[in-house]
Parts: sequence; C-alpha cells; structure tokens
Amino acid sequence: MSTRNAHYLSAMGIQPWALRAAPRVSGQCSPVAADAAAEEIALANMAPAPVAAGHVTAGARADVAEMDWPRLEAAVAACRRCALAEGRTQTVFGVGERTADWMVVGEGPGAEEDRRGEPFVGRAGRLLDNMFVAIGLRREAVYIANVVKCRPPGNRDPQPEEVSACGAYLDRQIALVQPRLILALGRFAAQSLLQTDTPVGQLRGRVHRYAGTIPLIVTYHPAYLLRSPEQKARAWDDLRLARAQIAGDG
Repeated sequence: MSTRNAHYLSAMGIQPWALRAAPRVSGQCSPVAADAAAEEIALANMAPAPVAAGHVTAGARADVAEMDWPRLEAAVAACRRCALAEGRTQTVFGVGERTADWMVVGEGPGAEEDRRGEPFVGRAGRLLDNMFVAIGLRREAVYIANVVKCRPPGNRDPQPEEVSACGAYLDRQIALVQPRLILALGRFAAQSLLQTDTPVGQLRGRVHRYAGTIPLIVTYHPAYLLRSPEQKARAWDDLRLARAQIAGDG
C-alpha cells in the first residue's frame, strides 16, 4: 500500500492494511453537454404537470426510458414534477464516467451541491473521495448520482412523492451506465433502489441485486460517517466487499 493510500485510510479513522489487485476501471469521463435542439426534444417528451405533486404517469416514465444522455440531462434540468423545483438553484444531475464499472448513488444534493450543480462536493464528498482512493479508485472513474436531483429545503429527508418523481431519471441513468456494481450510500438510496424499508444496518454486509440483476452493496452515507466516525470501520468492510464483488465478477 502506498503512503498516500495509508494516509487516506488513516483519515477515515481505520487501521490500514495491504490490498491485492486493483479493480478494473474505465477511462476518463467525457461529459456531453445538451444542445438547444436536444433540450427542445427533451422538453417535448416531458409529461404535463401532474394534478398531484410527485405523481408520475406511466407514459412519462416510458418517455424517460427512451432518452439518451443529452435528452435525459435536459429533461432533469427542466423538471417541475415535484415541489423541490421551487427552491432549487439548479438540478444536480450526476457526474463521472458514463461507462463506469462502479455507480455510486446517494440521497440528494446539499447546499454546496445545489450551488455547484455536482454531487458530493462538500465535506461528505471529500470523505467519499478518500474512500475511493483507499480501494484504488479515482473519482473520475466512477459515476455518481443521487436519488433526488434537487435539494430538499434545509437538507431535510426527501419525501416519498419526491423520490417517486425522480425515480425514472435514476433508473434511466443506471440503464445507460450499465454498471457492474452499484454502491448505495445511506438509507434513502438503499431503500429506494431495493424497494424496501429495511434499515441500513440490516442491509449492509451482503450483496443485493438491483432489478434482480446488477449487484448492489449498501453502506453508510459519508455525512453519517462524519457524525458517527465509529462506523467507518464497517464502511471500510462494505467497500472491501464491493471491491471483492467486482474482482470476482471480472
């Protein structure tokens, strides 16, 4: 293990040890900006404003399921499907390698993410970066997204109708990335992706399947680890499990 990696593990508050083979990762990210024409197409495919906030019709979900990256990003940027749109600075779509082996899913944007339009850029984001480095990953080599694309007021928990309104967008991101593994960070990500109300503590420590196919591993959200550093060792165990799953699948 390099001195640098040992430093990151130490910053997580856990005892470092040597790792074996590094996981396979994809190349550098090449972000695709949606042009005006793509945005018009995406807006045309948006469902009319629903009668009840958070209610998404089957037709609207079907439209999203056919979108490519530019149309999907434009649709998210223009989305008014729930009340979160009223208080946002901007949507937070997702970042990273769009053909990544690893896809990381969090809960929703915080204040800094809302300002910058990128997930995990505050203190929790720095800890997440350290977690990546500790298992031999670069942030640029994974794809990172959130369950909801707009910041909940006061960083409160997302409401069920807000999670439902964004669900088709996240499903489509996963379908486009086609990751070999999903790492769900925290309760809302885990419960949304697995369609369960089981607590995180009972979901972590084993391999689940998203939509019955993609391996999914649950761990604690970095923001929770900042508040509860005694759980960092368990999060490290989850990362090692994820890394072993990728190695075994390869």
